[in-house]
Amino acid sequence: MHPGCNCVSSTLYSSVLADAPLNPAVKPLEWLVGSWESDGLGQGSFPSIRPFNYTETLHFYHVGQPVLNFMFNAFHPDTKKPMHRECGFIRMEPGTQKVAFINAQNTGLVEIEEGELNGLELTLQSRAVARISFAKEPYVQQISRTFRLKDGKLEQTVFMSTENQPLSRHLHITYRRTAP
Repeated sequence: MHPGCNCVSSTLYSSVLADAPLNPAVKPLEWLVGSWESDGLGQGSFPSIRPFNYTETLHFYHVGQPVLNFMFNAFHPDTKKPMHRECGFIRMEPGTQKVAFINAQNTGLVEIEEGELNGLELTLQSRAVARISFAKEPYVQQISRTFRLKDGKLEQTVFMSTENQPLSRHLHITYRRTAP
């Protein structure tokens, strides 16, 4: 487990993977499966905030269902305190490269992103964004993200728009695989 995170250890993910074969419906996403840690610092920025750095762990796992489960945990690079968490599911439309990414965040934001898988690149864009009634303004209106596996490293880039800012790059980070 990562300091400050009470998430399930990657040992459990590995044992779950060992016990259940990957469902053929999500076989094209197999390259995501496993545990990943940031390889260097992630960079965050947005026109309305000061730039920041972070570290992050990602866990993509399955339990044999036609869906991948995921958990993302971001941490302050110096204090190691938790900053941001996301969890959810990834599904594929059978017989296509169409992917749905269902995501709940600890900030009270819930979203559905959809997009296409093209080899080792997954590009997604929000189709629905909802928030708790007391979420901080300005409200997120749209999110798009890309996952790309290149030279054995996973990259994630996230763009975001709010009520008063156009779609702008928000996050970029590279990860190294730490467990299958």
